[in-house]
Amino acid sequence: MAGKTYFASDFHLGVDARLSSTDREAQIVRWLDQIALDAEAIYLVGDVFDYWFEYKSVVPKGYIRILGKLAELRARDIPIYYFTGNHDMWMFRYLDTELGIPIYRTPIVREIGGKTFLIGHGDGLGPGDYGYKFIKRVFNNRVCQWLYGHLIHPDLAWRIARFWSKKSRGSGSSEQVFLGEDREWLIQYANETLDHQEIDFFIFGHRHLPIDFMLKNGKSRYINLGEWLNHNSYAVFNGRETQIQFFENDRGHIYPD
Repeated sequence: MAGKTYFASDFHLGVDARLSSTDREAQIVRWLDQIALDAEAIYLVGDVFDYWFEYKSVVPKGYIRILGKLAELRARDIPIYYFTGNHDMWMFRYLDTELGIPIYRTPIVREIGGKTFLIGHGDGLGPGDYGYKFIKRVFNNRVCQWLYGHLIHPDLAWRIARFWSKKSRGSGSSEQVFLGEDREWLIQYANETLDHQEIDFFIFGHRHLPIDFMLKNGKSRYINLGEWLNHNSYAVFNGRETQIQFFENDRGHIYPD
């Protein structure tokens, strides 16, 4: 394997955090410039945008810097794979048709450099969270999507999305600590998957915490990519190991420790 494979998620472009969304977007572009030097492939594992809804002939305003950079990387024949998350599940065909970036809506299993990866955003997996799982089914329903796109003005839709995004982020702020193997739903999901499938690395986002955890078989690992609102964390596979790293953050912390 000549190059490296990079994984990142949860940029949440469109909302301000430690940096403004514009400054964070510029930071992500710098990161993409850096990894392009040795990238074999790049996986964007959901919630790149804090809100995205594609209409038949209209896409959300902004994000020119990152979209332009992704177009440049694709022109250099660097494969890029995009997974929808819970904030950008209404990403339809734009990236695919315009940039040649395939879009995945459910986790996939892929062999990379002789290792088996299960890759997905992670929302709705594992036990519990039944309220969200129901809402996700509604949001993914084609009729509901048609009604939303035709009956609500985009400006109003944006304000509604921002309200629920802030509400969701506020309700989850108390959980930004490692909860332990018995309470981390994605760890439970990974361990249950190992009962019937051999996976070397489980790569997820959604959790907003950089986590590297050895699973019950003593060799498979659960990697959560964290986020870029505060951590600037990502993972890189060098052909042997997958490691969490940080960009422009010398105080990055990997959980648990």
